[in-house]
Amino acid sequence: MHIDIITLFPDMFADIFSQSILKRAQNKGLFSVEVHNLRDYSTNKNHNVDDYPYGGGAGMVIQVEPVDNCLTALKAKRHYGEIIYTAPDGERLSQSLCNELALNDNLCILCGHYKGVDERIREHLITREISIGDYVLSGGELAAAVIADSVVRLLPGVLNDETSALTDSFQQDLVSPPVYTRPANYKGWQVPDILLGGNDKLIDNWRFEQAVERTRQRRPELLEE
Repeated sequence: MHIDIITLFPDMFADIFSQSILKRAQNKGLFSVEVHNLRDYSTNKNHNVDDYPYGGGAGMVIQVEPVDNCLTALKAKRHYGEIIYTAPDGERLSQSLCNELALNDNLCILCGHYKGVDERIREHLITREISIGDYVLSGGELAAAVIADSVVRLLPGVLNDETSALTDSFQQDLVSPPVYTRPANYKGWQVPDILLGGNDKLIDNWRFEQAVERTRQRRPELLEE
Protein backbone atom coordinates (compact mmCIF):
# COMPACT_ATOMS: atom_id res chain seq x y z
CA MET A 1 0.00 0.00 0.00
CA HIS A 2 1.08 3.57 -0.69
CA ILE A 3 -0.30 6.61 1.15
CA ASP A 4 0.18 10.21 0.07
CA ILE A 5 -0.49 12.87 2.71
CA ILE A 6 -1.10 16.52 1.83
CA THR A 7 -0.39 18.93 4.66
CA LEU A 8 0.82 22.38 5.63
CA PHE A 9 3.08 20.87 8.29
CA PRO A 10 5.03 17.93 6.83
CA ASP A 11 7.53 17.85 9.69
CA MET A 12 4.80 16.60 12.02
CA PHE A 13 5.01 13.18 10.35
CA ALA A 14 8.78 12.66 10.55
CA ASP A 15 8.80 10.62 13.75
CA ILE A 16 5.41 8.96 13.32
CA PHE A 17 6.41 6.97 10.24
CA SER A 18 9.90 6.11 11.48
CA GLN A 19 8.81 4.15 14.54
CA SER A 20 7.33 0.77 15.50
CA ILE A 21 4.93 -1.05 13.19
CA LEU A 22 4.82 1.66 10.53
CA LYS A 23 8.60 1.57 10.20
CA ARG A 24 8.68 -2.24 10.03
CA ALA A 25 5.98 -2.23 7.36
CA GLN A 26 8.13 0.09 5.23
CA ASN A 27 11.24 -2.00 5.81
CA LYS A 28 9.34 -5.07 4.62
CA GLY A 29 8.22 -3.25 1.48
CA LEU A 30 4.56 -3.59 2.45
CA PHE A 31 3.88 0.11 2.88
CA SER A 32 5.24 3.37 1.58
CA VAL A 33 4.30 6.96 2.40
CA GLU A 34 5.06 10.35 0.95
CA VAL A 35 4.21 13.63 2.66
CA HIS A 36 3.55 16.65 0.43
CA ASN A 37 3.72 20.28 1.47
CA LEU A 38 0.63 22.00 0.10
CA ARG A 39 2.53 25.30 -0.13
CA ASP A 40 4.66 23.79 -2.91
CA TYR A 41 1.57 23.84 -5.11
CA SER A 42 0.65 27.47 -4.53
CA THR A 43 0.86 29.91 -7.44
CA ASN A 44 1.19 32.79 -5.00
CA LYS A 45 4.67 34.30 -4.77
CA ASN A 46 4.52 34.02 -0.97
CA HIS A 47 3.27 30.41 -1.20
CA ASN A 48 0.07 31.28 0.65
CA VAL A 49 -2.65 28.64 0.44
CA ASP A 50 -5.37 30.26 2.55
CA ASP A 51 -7.57 33.35 2.43
CA TYR A 52 -10.43 35.04 4.28
CA PRO A 53 -13.88 33.44 3.96
CA TYR A 54 -16.41 35.01 1.64
CA GLY A 55 -19.19 36.59 3.67
CA GLY A 56 -16.90 37.43 6.55
CA GLY A 57 -16.34 35.60 9.81
CA ALA A 58 -13.42 34.39 11.88
CA GLY A 59 -10.67 32.10 10.64
CA MET A 60 -8.96 31.38 7.35
CA VAL A 61 -9.94 28.92 4.61
CA ILE A 62 -7.68 26.68 2.52
CA GLN A 63 -8.04 27.62 -1.13
CA VAL A 64 -9.20 25.24 -3.83
CA GLU A 65 -6.44 25.99 -6.39
CA PRO A 66 -3.37 24.63 -4.53
CA VAL A 67 -5.28 21.52 -3.48
CA ASP A 68 -6.42 20.93 -7.06
CA ASN A 69 -2.88 21.48 -8.34
CA CYS A 70 -1.47 19.00 -5.85
CA LEU A 71 -4.06 16.31 -6.50
CA THR A 72 -3.71 16.71 -10.26
CA ALA A 73 0.03 16.10 -9.96
CA LEU A 74 -0.42 13.11 -7.68
CA LYS A 75 -3.17 11.49 -9.75
CA ALA A 76 -0.89 11.65 -12.77
CA LYS A 77 1.36 9.16 -10.95
CA ARG A 78 -1.16 6.72 -9.47
CA HIS A 79 -4.82 5.87 -9.08
CA TYR A 80 -6.30 6.28 -5.61
CA GLY A 81 -8.89 4.01 -4.09
CA GLU A 82 -9.93 6.92 -1.88
CA ILE A 83 -8.99 10.58 -1.55
CA ILE A 84 -9.73 11.32 2.09
CA TYR A 85 -10.32 14.64 3.83
CA THR A 86 -9.93 14.69 7.61
CA ALA A 87 -13.06 16.51 8.70
CA PRO A 88 -14.72 16.74 12.14
CA ASP A 89 -18.11 16.24 10.50
CA GLY A 90 -16.98 13.30 8.38
CA GLU A 91 -17.80 9.62 8.63
CA ARG A 92 -16.67 8.25 11.99
CA LEU A 93 -13.55 6.11 11.76
CA SER A 94 -14.32 2.54 12.80
CA GLN A 95 -12.64 -0.84 12.62
CA SER A 96 -14.91 -1.90 9.77
CA LEU A 97 -13.97 1.24 7.85
CA CYS A 98 -10.26 0.51 8.48
CA ASN A 99 -10.78 -3.01 7.13
CA GLU A 100 -12.35 -1.52 4.00
CA LEU A 101 -9.59 1.03 3.47
CA ALA A 102 -6.92 -1.65 3.90
CA LEU A 103 -8.12 -3.28 0.67
CA ASN A 104 -6.86 -0.34 -1.40
CA ASP A 105 -3.45 -0.15 -3.06
CA ASN A 106 -3.24 3.65 -2.84
CA LEU A 107 -4.79 6.21 -0.52
CA CYS A 108 -4.44 9.98 -0.37
CA ILE A 109 -5.21 12.01 2.75
CA LEU A 110 -5.74 15.77 2.78
CA CYS A 111 -5.20 17.29 6.23
CA GLY A 112 -7.64 20.02 7.09
CA HIS A 113 -6.50 23.18 8.85
CA TYR A 114 -7.61 26.65 9.87
CA LYS A 115 -11.40 27.06 9.59
CA GLY A 116 -11.53 24.34 6.98
CA VAL A 117 -11.21 23.98 3.23
CA ASP A 118 -13.11 25.66 0.43
CA GLU A 119 -16.32 23.66 0.03
CA ARG A 120 -15.57 23.07 -3.64
CA ILE A 121 -12.69 20.84 -2.58
CA ARG A 122 -15.13 18.64 -0.71
CA GLU A 123 -17.65 18.70 -3.53
CA HIS A 124 -15.34 17.95 -6.46
CA LEU A 125 -11.96 16.59 -5.32
CA ILE A 126 -12.58 14.42 -2.26
CA THR A 127 -14.07 10.91 -2.34
CA ARG A 128 -14.38 10.32 1.41
CA GLU A 129 -14.48 12.43 4.56
CA ILE A 130 -13.40 10.84 7.84
CA SER A 131 -13.54 12.01 11.45
CA ILE A 132 -11.68 10.31 14.29
CA GLY A 133 -14.08 11.65 16.93
CA ASP A 134 -16.50 14.35 17.97
CA TYR A 135 -13.94 16.98 18.81
CA VAL A 136 -11.84 19.53 16.93
CA LEU A 137 -8.06 19.35 16.50
CA SER A 138 -5.78 22.21 15.50
CA GLY A 139 -5.23 20.42 12.22
CA GLY A 140 -5.86 17.14 10.45
CA GLU A 141 -2.29 15.86 10.75
CA LEU A 142 -2.91 13.81 13.89
CA ALA A 143 -6.11 12.42 12.38
CA ALA A 144 -4.23 11.45 9.20
CA ALA A 145 -1.62 9.64 11.29
CA VAL A 146 -4.36 7.76 13.16
CA ILE A 147 -5.99 6.70 9.89
CA ALA A 148 -2.68 5.55 8.41
CA ASP A 149 -1.66 3.58 11.49
CA SER A 150 -5.03 1.87 11.93
CA VAL A 151 -5.08 0.82 8.26
CA VAL A 152 -1.45 -0.20 7.71
CA ARG A 153 -1.40 -2.60 10.68
CA LEU A 154 -4.12 -4.62 8.93
CA LEU A 155 -2.06 -5.29 5.81
CA PRO A 156 -0.99 -8.95 5.45
CA GLY A 157 2.52 -9.47 6.76
CA VAL A 158 2.76 -6.23 8.74
CA LEU A 159 2.14 -7.79 12.13
CA ASN A 160 4.38 -10.64 13.21
CA ASP A 161 1.27 -12.67 14.06
CA GLU A 162 -1.44 -11.94 11.51
CA THR A 163 -4.13 -13.40 13.78
CA SER A 164 -3.45 -10.57 16.23
CA ALA A 165 -5.42 -8.04 14.19
CA LEU A 166 -8.34 -10.44 13.96
CA THR A 167 -8.77 -10.38 17.72
CA ASP A 168 -8.50 -6.62 18.14
CA SER A 169 -11.28 -4.65 19.75
CA PHE A 170 -14.24 -3.91 17.42
CA GLN A 171 -13.35 -6.58 14.85
CA GLN A 172 -16.52 -8.49 15.78
CA ASP A 173 -18.33 -5.48 17.23
CA LEU A 174 -16.89 -6.47 20.60
CA VAL A 175 -14.12 -4.98 22.70
CA SER A 176 -11.17 -7.22 23.49
CA PRO A 177 -11.22 -9.53 26.52
CA PRO A 178 -8.69 -9.03 29.34
CA VAL A 179 -5.15 -10.29 28.72
CA TYR A 180 -2.43 -11.41 31.14
CA THR A 181 1.24 -12.36 31.07
CA ARG A 182 3.92 -13.57 33.50
CA PRO A 183 4.07 -13.84 36.44
CA ALA A 184 0.92 -15.87 37.09
CA ASN A 185 0.77 -14.54 40.64
CA TYR A 186 1.87 -11.03 41.58
CA LYS A 187 1.21 -9.72 45.09
CA GLY A 188 -1.63 -12.21 45.30
CA TRP A 189 -3.16 -10.92 42.08
CA GLN A 190 -3.83 -14.18 40.26
CA VAL A 191 -4.22 -14.87 36.56
CA PRO A 192 -7.51 -16.75 35.92
CA ASP A 193 -6.88 -20.49 36.21
CA ILE A 194 -8.55 -21.23 32.88
CA LEU A 195 -5.78 -19.38 31.02
CA LEU A 196 -3.17 -21.60 32.65
CA GLY A 197 -4.85 -24.91 31.87
CA GLY A 198 -3.85 -25.25 28.21
CA ASN A 199 -7.33 -26.16 26.90
CA ASP A 200 -7.65 -24.01 23.79
CA LYS A 201 -11.39 -24.54 23.36
CA LEU A 202 -12.18 -23.56 26.93
CA ILE A 203 -9.86 -20.55 26.66
CA ASP A 204 -11.53 -19.41 23.43
CA ASN A 205 -14.96 -19.72 25.02
CA TRP A 206 -13.80 -17.81 28.10
CA ARG A 207 -12.34 -15.02 25.99
CA PHE A 208 -15.53 -14.69 23.97
CA GLU A 209 -17.67 -14.56 27.10
CA GLN A 210 -15.37 -11.96 28.63
CA ALA A 211 -15.47 -9.88 25.44
CA VAL A 212 -19.27 -9.92 25.42
CA GLU A 213 -19.49 -9.01 29.11
CA ARG A 214 -16.89 -6.25 28.82
CA THR A 215 -18.70 -4.86 25.79
CA ARG A 216 -21.99 -4.97 27.71
CA GLN A 217 -20.42 -3.00 30.56
CA ARG A 218 -18.32 -0.50 28.63
CA ARG A 219 -19.75 -0.15 25.11
CA PRO A 220 -23.33 -1.49 25.22
CA GLU A 221 -24.24 0.40 22.05
CA LEU A 222 -22.06 -2.04 20.08
CA LEU A 223 -24.28 -4.93 21.12
CA GLU A 224 -27.38 -2.96 20.16
CA GLU A 225 -25.95 -2.31 16.71
